[in-house]
Amino acid sequence: MTHIRRTLVIAAALAAVSSAAWAGPVSLKSNPVDDDGNVTLGDIFDGAGAAAGVVVAQRVGPSVVIEAGQLQAQARQAGLDWSNPNGLRRVAVRLSTGPISAAAAQTDLQAPAPQNRPAYRPAGGGQQVIARNDMVRVTYQVGGVNLSIMGKAMRNAALGEPVAVLNTASNRVIDAVASGPGQAVAGPAADMVRANPQQFAAR
Repeated sequence: MTHIRRTLVIAAALAAVSSAAWAGPVSLKSNPVDDDGNVTLGDIFDGAGAAAGVVVAQRVGPSVVIEAGQLQAQARQAGLDWSNPNGLRRVAVRLSTGPISAAAAQTDLQAPAPQNRPAYRPAGGGQQVIARNDMVRVTYQVGGVNLSIMGKAMRNAALGEPVAVLNTASNRVIDAVASGPGQAVAGPAADMVRANPQQFAAR
């Protein structure tokens, strides 16, 4: 009986080692999103393969946060190996559909502003708030989505003036409007700053 028990223990250990050896390495997506409330391994990881459809969480609001250790264990159970190289404690997964999705907002934030707007002169009295090569926080807010990135100003700008900001992480240029010292906005809020820059200056 003891021999049988020992054999079973060894077999279980070998199965565990074999499972780990065959686990496929995956990498975390830079912006995990889902569109139906069922968060799957494919929503979270690149290279999930056949395990992409495995549901690991339910999202009932705009986002759901999963403990990294729990996610790592669920991935391994599905035959995936996520090493968590950045030592994350939690992973957030957001809604990808609706009036405006996080992914769409990120695209809008990085895309050049339309070029067919009429020329104008700022009403901010020429008060310079951003200097060339300053690090500037660009904010995009619409439909409950609020995103911000840090970038380098490519020109001087007074309050209410347009300013091109280089996103140093992606090397993309964002067309924004100066809204304060070291601050700029993109998207719908940019039009508000253009129309009434002094309102922002008073904040």
